[in-house]
Amino acid sequence: MKRNAFIKHLKENGCILVREGANHSLFINPDNGKKSTVGRHPELSNLMCKIICKQLDISSI
Repeated sequence: MKRNAFIKHLKENGCILVREGANHSLFINPDNGKKSTVGRHPELSNLMCKIICKQLDISSI
């Protein structure tokens, strides 16, 4: 999955970008306070996207 499409999915589900790092971006779900990082690769595996959604407690793609 493309990184931009995945970030759009995160924002649609209420997650916000906390900070940009050199290799990762940190997102938080303000509803429950859970955090997760998203790699800065242009293409993310579907399994990684599913794991990040589970960590943030939002619906998977």
